[in-house]
Amino acid sequence: MVANREQIARAAIRRLNADPVASMAEIAESAGVSRATLHRHFASREELMTELGRESVGSWRRVLDDAGIDEAAALGTPEALNAALDSLCHHWIRDVEEYGFALTETAAYGQDDLLVAVEEQHARENAFYAAAQKAGVLRADMPEVWIGHLAFGLLVGLREALRRGDIAVRDAERLLRESFLRGCAA
Repeated sequence: MVANREQIARAAIRRLNADPVASMAEIAESAGVSRATLHRHFASREELMTELGRESVGSWRRVLDDAGIDEAAALGTPEALNAALDSLCHHWIRDVEEYGFALTETAAYGQDDLLVAVEEQHARENAFYAAAQKAGVLRADMPEVWIGHLAFGLLVGLREALRRGDIAVRDAERLLRESFLRGCAA
């Protein structure tokens, strides 16, 4: 079987989620291709990580869209914001399972356009957290940026706990939701 660029990227994601520091040789082995074939598709690790970074940012954007955070922030009602927070926790699990390695792989975001896209997603989240604070859903005694950092830290911890087998996948969403919402809830 000849692997195409997309198949190699999928195999790289699986390998990097299992071993975030996997070498290009290990990624090639996981994809079932030679290093030469891997390098024909991705000339360098940087090029591979940039491609995966683009995919990760797109997935993050879909998570925020699917959770409806912009709409909930615009409505500003506790009901809409709570529903979006609940949905956000649910969608974060999908994103961590798919692109967990990208949470700490800074090489994935080395391009200027990716850094801009990352900042746009941060701004969307921060506006959502600010609206939730204003509605009394999230604690007002914390900067919304700090709430975003707390969420990020929990996602990194979740990724590691799942990768190491420290928690069951079926418990991940509940543990994330309870940790995030109990720590930040008003």
